[in-house]
Amino acid sequence: MPTSAIRLVRFTGRLLPALAAVATLVVVFLALIALTDGAGSGLAAWSTTLGVGAVLAGWRGRRRTWPARLVPFLPVVVAAALTAAVCIPTVPTARRYPPALPFVTTQHWSLTTGSRVAVYHYPPANSGTRHPIPFVYLNGGPVRGISVLDHRFLQLLARQGYDVYAYEQAGGGRSDLLPMGQYTISRSVRDLAAFVDRLNKGKVDILGFSSGGAVLTRALADPSVAARLHRAIIAEPGPMDGPTAHITGHKGRKSARGLAPAMTGPRSTHVPRYAVAFGLMRLGLLTPDTKLIGQAEGDNAFTAADLGSDTASAYCARDAHRIPAEDTAQNFSFSPAASLRIQRTVKDSPSIASQLRQSRTPAMLMIAECSSQVRQWETTVLAHDPAIQRTQYMPGVGHHMWNGLDDNNDRAAAVITAFLQDKPAPLPNYPTRDEIPTFLRDHK
Repeated sequence: MPTSAIRLVRFTGRLLPALAAVATLVVVFLALIALTDGAGSGLAAWSTTLGVGAVLAGWRGRRRTWPARLVPFLPVVVAAALTAAVCIPTVPTARRYPPALPFVTTQHWSLTTGSRVAVYHYPPANSGTRHPIPFVYLNGGPVRGISVLDHRFLQLLARQGYDVYAYEQAGGGRSDLLPMGQYTISRSVRDLAAFVDRLNKGKVDILGFSSGGAVLTRALADPSVAARLHRAIIAEPGPMDGPTAHITGHKGRKSARGLAPAMTGPRSTHVPRYAVAFGLMRLGLLTPDTKLIGQAEGDNAFTAADLGSDTASAYCARDAHRIPAEDTAQNFSFSPAASLRIQRTVKDSPSIASQLRQSRTPAMLMIAECSSQVRQWETTVLAHDPAIQRTQYMPGVGHHMWNGLDDNNDRAAAVITAFLQDKPAPLPNYPTRDEIPTFLRDHK
């Protein structure tokens, strides 16, 4: 064997154990991050890993001559450098709120629940017909700011004579943060009731989209909250309770997930600190209230590109290469930890089916053809709410039904306004309750 080959084999034989030692220390560090819930911004896990590694390195080098004793410490130094990046913030740790929008005034309302929320008002712009019942929009997320795309849709409704109000739920957008333990689905429902009371204009019509639809569904199941609602539109709802959340049924027609070009822009998950924090939270190995990163820091770090294929999943496959920009980088806001916390409280909640059966608020359900939601999340609401008067299956659109493409905004507005005015529906009433089994079989 040539001398160079022999040297390469010897070098590889020395390098592999060193790399294995580095990898072992990194795994130990991540395990300690999980066990300590990121205590001290990760420094507790880092210092413990460094200490254990140093002790083992000293033990391994105890019989070597002095210069050689330092060799076992090299993997410790490398691992310490690699893992230190997880302990160092790269964005401000105090909440950095989005700047004001140029086309609407941001108000801040303090609710009786203790939440302070950002409120947007679009007065009726139509000089002709004006509708007397205020219209309230509950956006999805949960704990996400209202996108510019949604604001444009609300402006369309205002131009049709509706007095439109929207608020970003606590922790989202320009609304103030809550202590992590206060983010619950029940708090979201109480905030809705408190918002309507603060509005002080009597009963309201309300559109709840995605997780906002889940909040609205639970509001309809609570007689004290439902008494504040005139008509309710549940659009593409998330799971309404724990039993529903654990359903693993099929979804709608094929979405653009996996087909659309990858989102561009900076990603927090390319930074070791936030990749570890968000990744372990998603796996359930860190709590939403982790001490590794604070809520405000996580909100500041998370970007639209971090949503990845989630955005594409809200559009039909046919729209994969023309997905619109839903938001601006300056306006985008999402709280991953608070969102996860609320989703867990939904999963842990008991069934609300028996309460929902007592609902008397006139309601409509909107379902998208290319829905990324589990179909049974939607049909469970239809099955248990006797006050749902019509269902509108929206062809040619994904989860984000008003998306600015083609005439999708106008079609969604036509469905919504026809129901609010108690006029004939633009689309067939489909599926009905009796058609749920057939719908689940045929639309997947």
